[in-house]
Amino acid sequence: MNIGILVASLLSIIIIIEIFRYLIKTSRKDRDKKKFTRKEFSSEWRSILKEHVVYYNELPKEKQDNFEQRVLHFLDNIKITPIETEIEDLDRLLVGCSAIIPIFGYPKWEYPNLNEVIILESDLNDTVFVKEFGEGHVLGMVGEGRLKNRMLLSKGALREGFRNDNDKKNVGIHEFVHLIDMADGSTDGIPEILLQKSYTLPWIKLMHKETQKVLEKESDINPYGATNEKEFLTVTSEYFFERPNLLKKKHPELYKKLELIFNQDMAKQEKDYQRNKKKTEINRNDPCPCGSGKKYKNCCGTENN
Repeated sequence: MNIGILVASLLSIIIIIEIFRYLIKTSRKDRDKKKFTRKEFSSEWRSILKEHVVYYNELPKEKQDNFEQRVLHFLDNIKITPIETEIEDLDRLLVGCSAIIPIFGYPKWEYPNLNEVIILESDLNDTVFVKEFGEGHVLGMVGEGRLKNRMLLSKGALREGFRNDNDKKNVGIHEFVHLIDMADGSTDGIPEILLQKSYTLPWIKLMHKETQKVLEKESDINPYGATNEKEFLTVTSEYFFERPNLLKKKHPELYKKLELIFNQDMAKQEKDYQRNKKKTEINRNDPCPCGSGKKYKNCCGTENN
């Protein structure tokens, strides 16, 4: 090949690479600029969070504002589409909360594999997305093919997941944890995008150990978690966010690993909230709940004076 042609070809390749780098850099700058644009969170939406989202109430006041802003950012960038149903602000906010709760410990992390959330009235079994699923009701779904970069959620199941925060089930959180798992290109129950490589092997060993206990009916973890590794991750994540102190008590090793994965100490957050709630419910002149016989203001209440 002529040297002149070769040099020209190499220069063309270099120019193309530099243009590509510039476009990526510009795109990132625009995205970051948009990310830090603060928006007003309406008092009506705040009331909905206070009424329906326990996680939000358990956050310290200084973190609630950040949570609100991240929910708004998510809703600004992800399309939410109802099919043969009507959705309210409640449903939009519950989708946003389902997305942000698992990643709240990572301020800059977003979902690179999601463009749209589709909401249906009830289960998904009769939709074009679910041809034959066998027994049970499909309440949420993410995947490839028709569902590439899309999520399906049952409106009823979404609301129930937040209404009942003691059953260790939340379909919204479940499906968003699937997306976190898929973000590294492999849906295998190992969220490498959040989990450092040095912790991967211990997590795999723990999954297998705990799955065996489930199969032998020696565990209170939802049996669906024993289906495979990806469902073990999602099921135990629901447990972690809904009943953290119970998980910590019954499965301390599992709790520690999930605390590491999500970078959130949910048990402490829950305990702090319950402790503060008790303090606000006790009148200063009421008998101290510790049983000392003194008034609260002259006993345990002195710690807060």
